[in-house]
Amino acid sequence: MCDFMLNSIINYIDKNRKLHQAVPLFLAILILIDLVLIIYVTLNLLNRIGFEEKIILRIYPLDVLLGMTIYLKTAIDFAIFIGRLMHKNPGWKSRVAIEFGTAIGNGLGTIIVLIIWVFVKNVEILLASMIFLASLVLFELAYEGIEHFSSWKDKKFKKILYYSLEFPLKYILKIIKPVLGKFMPHIGSQLKGESLKSWRSLLLFSFGIPFILGLDDFAGYVPLFSVVNVFSFSIGVIAAHTLLNVALFINPNITIKLVKNEWISYIGSVAFIVISVYGFVEIAKILSHL
Repeated sequence: MCDFMLNSIINYIDKNRKLHQAVPLFLAILILIDLVLIIYVTLNLLNRIGFEEKIILRIYPLDVLLGMTIYLKTAIDFAIFIGRLMHKNPGWKSRVAIEFGTAIGNGLGTIIVLIIWVFVKNVEILLASMIFLASLVLFELAYEGIEHFSSWKDKKFKKILYYSLEFPLKYILKIIKPVLGKFMPHIGSQLKGESLKSWRSLLLFSFGIPFILGLDDFAGYVPLFSVVNVFSFSIGVIAAHTLLNVALFINPNITIKLVKNEWISYIGSVAFIVISVYGFVEIAKILSHL
């Protein structure tokens, strides 16, 4: 009976194109509200454990805005990757899977970082490890983006730009593959944003995206927790994720066209390399203070 009703609802949405936008948007807002409530309950439970320094469960607009700003400034890798995933997995049902999975993954990752921050104040080694793994992933992502402007290797000026990235990245990947393979053995095929066979597999894969691409972002939140209201900051991070997802899916055709653009892909690969190198600089800073 339940399956019949669910199939009827899905078929009705399939036939009504206006609902292709309305349903995912409604679910995105609903998930945002649920995640805020879950974070509130989690922080309330942590306060009851008996730590001397209680977490203030109030919403400060400036800290919410800071959380949104920090998230959006570091979300270029997520935006480009989701664009590729959208191209391989079109349709409103795939959109729901991607939005739901990434939102839950982002929310859970934020909660885990909050719990680590509360229980273990000296987490420098853990933070450095998270940033290190994320930096390796970004090198892989930069290399996967090269295929989108591979036609440049036969053109005069653009050939220089192509090989200036392809040549060093190819050798960097030979070095990091054994390390990355131990933690994420299928990372290469995953980061290509390939089409997934079922809705459930797309949902589960989307859930893991914030952990694959966002380890450095999660690690970057921890130093800020000492100077901001963590509840408000976390709301900002989750709200910004929802806002970015909605923006990417407002017009999927435009998003996909932008992501497939050769110059956008080139700039994206360069950005991944810059962010990755910056991650190694951050690791050096963390280790120098031990």
